[in-house]
Amino acid sequence: MAIELRSGVKYGSFLSLAVVLVAYWFRSPDSSVLNERLDAVLSSLLRAERKVGMDSVSRPRVAIGFGGCVDIIVDGVTLLNKMGLKPTDQPLHHDYIENTEQLAQSFAYFFSPGAASERFVINDTLFSELVEASRELPGNRWSIGGNAPVMASRMALEGCDVLLGGSFSTDFTDILSQHITVAGNTVDEPDIHLILEYPTGAKWGTYTSRRANRYIVHSDDHNPYLDSMEQFQEKLNNFKPDLLVVGGLQMMDNFPFKRGEREALLGKLAKMLSSASPQTAIHFEMASFVDESLMSDLLDFVLPHTDSLGMNEQELPNLLSLFRGSNLTVLSDPNPRVATVLDQMRELYRLVNQRHQQAGTGRPLTRLHVHTLAFQAIIVKRGSKWKNTMSATAKASLTANRHVCGSPDIDLSKARLIMDESFSVSRQEGSPRIPLQESRPVSCWDEDGYEVCVAPVLVCTEVYQTAGGGDNISAAGLVLQI
Repeated sequence: MAIELRSGVKYGSFLSLAVVLVAYWFRSPDSSVLNERLDAVLSSLLRAERKVGMDSVSRPRVAIGFGGCVDIIVDGVTLLNKMGLKPTDQPLHHDYIENTEQLAQSFAYFFSPGAASERFVINDTLFSELVEASRELPGNRWSIGGNAPVMASRMALEGCDVLLGGSFSTDFTDILSQHITVAGNTVDEPDIHLILEYPTGAKWGTYTSRRANRYIVHSDDHNPYLDSMEQFQEKLNNFKPDLLVVGGLQMMDNFPFKRGEREALLGKLAKMLSSASPQTAIHFEMASFVDESLMSDLLDFVLPHTDSLGMNEQELPNLLSLFRGSNLTVLSDPNPRVATVLDQMRELYRLVNQRHQQAGTGRPLTRLHVHTLAFQAIIVKRGSKWKNTMSATAKASLTANRHVCGSPDIDLSKARLIMDESFSVSRQEGSPRIPLQESRPVSCWDEDGYEVCVAPVLVCTEVYQTAGGGDNISAAGLVLQI
């Protein structure tokens, strides 16, 4: 009996080992091929990025406005649990947040699809409670926030001299790069934004997030008023920037301005943009807008004066719906196909320039950059001031991984490709397909007067942060094109 038992153990051990070896034999080539493919894509993207070197002597000059804040980054589900918010059975969209019930409904609405969102909390008491609860959470992180400071920091890191328009505390300005000059008021208490991050597969009650993202809440006092604009404009003329970037206007979204106050502010902004030198390129970075009247004002005051637009896969159909005369698209597919995005980009590019031609004033749109989780896409008018589109698309792609993983070095064990093996250039029947080539992962081609470039993203699988991703990506892409 003992002999049979020992034999059984030996035979079972041998059988188990054989199964493991067979499984390894059949699976390891796939794993090896996958790793080789990722390595080839990374090497090719790095070569494309390095193809254009930055001149350390003649640093590009970039002016960026407006505003800024201190971000408190926390795990979203943990914060809601600490606040005693139970998962709602009614995920709903709200333009702004007045109470905890609306917060739970709004969070659930964007959490399941994993869509980025930002909302103004009109209830000061609720926002203060959220801030205090966030301060007490273990693992919370503090960082520089706001479109303008984040883009400024990235551009300074990439070799630019930057003029930053915003109102900050001295503690804030002390940690900025030496290549950033601040134009704005000094404030005692900076605006605070709460960044409720969550990873792919996070659970809140019956809800499961389809992808990593963030839900942002704020209750700003300074940023909606663009209160650094006068000081920024005073320094702008002497600074003579190669590029002027406008961002942070979503802080105006659903803010309780007095009648006519917002329009007056945007009128001053339009006057500043229209007075910029023709040699200065102007870029507007989109964001999460839900106020249709504000979006209409942006179409009248901001877009006519911009050469370039940057946005994500949610903001693109949102802006496009306004041009089509329909309601804003609050929630779109968080993982759209390449062909879908390219068709939307073509339509937006056409509609913006059609509006420009009808107005007969301002600037035509000559650049459009859309960043998604899976890929980067840039359209640039041929013969325009924008250059190095292929390298810029590669750099934007690499920056997506670097920022989200929180490391300048890309670790392939924490990366994967989710873009298709090949993609159609349009959803129109008979459109050509372009294969993803590891040796040349950035695909570029010419269309009706413009060049299109698409690059896959090595998607970070161990997320450190998603907030600020779009700002870093857009800034990195712009650096190589000015």
